[in-house]
Amino acid sequence: MEKKQILDELLTWRYAHRGFHDKPTVPENSILAFGRAASEGFGIELDVHLTKDKKLAVIHDSSLQRTCGIDLNIEEITLEEAQVYFLEKSEEVIPEFEDVLEVVSGKVPLIVEIKSAGGNDRELTDAVMTALEGYDGLYCIESFSPSVVGYLRKAYPDVVRGQLAGCLNKNFDKKNAGGSGGEPTLTRLQDFLLKNLWVNIAGRPDFVAYCYEDRDMRAFVNFKGAKFMWTIKSYADLKICEESGAAGIFEQFNPKDYE
Repeated sequence: MEKKQILDELLTWRYAHRGFHDKPTVPENSILAFGRAASEGFGIELDVHLTKDKKLAVIHDSSLQRTCGIDLNIEEITLEEAQVYFLEKSEEVIPEFEDVLEVVSGKVPLIVEIKSAGGNDRELTDAVMTALEGYDGLYCIESFSPSVVGYLRKAYPDVVRGQLAGCLNKNFDKKNAGGSGGEPTLTRLQDFLLKNLWVNIAGRPDFVAYCYEDRDMRAFVNFKGAKFMWTIKSYADLKICEESGAAGIFEQFNPKDYE
């Protein structure tokens, strides 16, 4: 399938944010949440980090504090060490990306967010793309990092790539990529460049994934490519998103309950 066809197909789906979780017993970014999304027929948005032993860990924050209750960073420990801890109030552990791919097995599309840290942009991106070699399913790659998007353009031009942006200025005072929301800490200049999509000059993304709350920002409204919106927390907002032509990334409700 050609790149434009892949993107067109991706836009027809609804995506469960960090899997179709039901906290705390079905935690975010867990094998249970991903299997549940696939069974319900929802696309999946997930996050990937690189561990100390160069494994691909599926977790949103660098810190394990919020999800596992332990003050460790995923980049500073091995995957085996990370999997000693349970996610939230469950018996689920932080999954390895390859195991997620096996569970989903192409049944629904994936939005893979690359969570680079400490200058590992290229190493992490290469590892993700290696894991996806031969994967029989639809997927796209996105990141808040303009350098990741730019590297995808250069090294993997046939892969659908997206720039994440919006809703970041609230994180100026966060200490690291953990925080309550887990988004990266940015300077005001970085936040300005991202929100106004000036970073797109280098990365030339195929799509922009923008914060739903910031959807009226001129840069996003005027963007001519494909659009995704995150994170949508009501069916009414999901319909507004879809009526605008964007694909929605949702959580905390089941769209099927309203149809």
